[in-house]
Amino acid sequence: NAFSLASGSRSSKTFKPKKNIPEGSHQYELLKHAEATLGSGNLRQAVMLPEGEDLNEWIAVNTVDFFNQINMLYGTITEFCTESSCPVMSAGPRYEYHWADGTNIKKPIKCSAPKYIDYLMTWVQDQLDDETLFPSKIGVPFPKNFMSVAKTILKRLFRVYAHIYHQHFDSVMRLQEEAHLNTSFKHFIFFVQEFNLIDRRELAPLHELIEKLGSKDR
Repeated sequence: NAFSLASGSRSSKTFKPKKNIPEGSHQYELLKHAEATLGSGNLRQAVMLPEGEDLNEWIAVNTVDFFNQINMLYGTITEFCTESSCPVMSAGPRYEYHWADGTNIKKPIKCSAPKYIDYLMTWVQDQLDDETLFPSKIGVPFPKNFMSVAKTILKRLFRVYAHIYHQHFDSVMRLQEEAHLNTSFKHFIFFVQEFNLIDRRELAPLHELIEKLGSKDR
């Protein structure tokens, strides 16, 4: 996998357990297909729905993969993202996020970035582990609300990228992780653009970077 971290890095502890797609399953084949096309270097092509495949399933597999990637990326900088360094969850001075999941925490609360990201990743993991939302068995249909759940997950995962870029890019550079972060983010952005999964307003904190990544590829 082109994105796996150099195993020697001292903080390669993952922040949440990796979500595994069962080997031998159709979703596993799709993941392998995704990894193979990524290797071609053409990310616009790599994100397209493979011929004859189910859109929900393609989005599900990629969402799990992005969760794992972001998990790893954030895991490398957790020691720099603390209550004192990041007392609010922000993406630059103009964007601040307050956490609510609609069930346990209904009214948005202001909290530190590490707390927010912990809430966020735990919430995403709970969605991914829910067989009624993300069925891993062949022939089990996706629920009618799958698309809206996937959009919410991706919208929230984007915020972790935005926080890393705005508040911790110097640490990323020091760890020599910037190429890895940029490739992962570019893949993520091309994917959400291909299927129109995140509202443009939500992408505003990284608008300039997104423009730059897109223009290089035309």
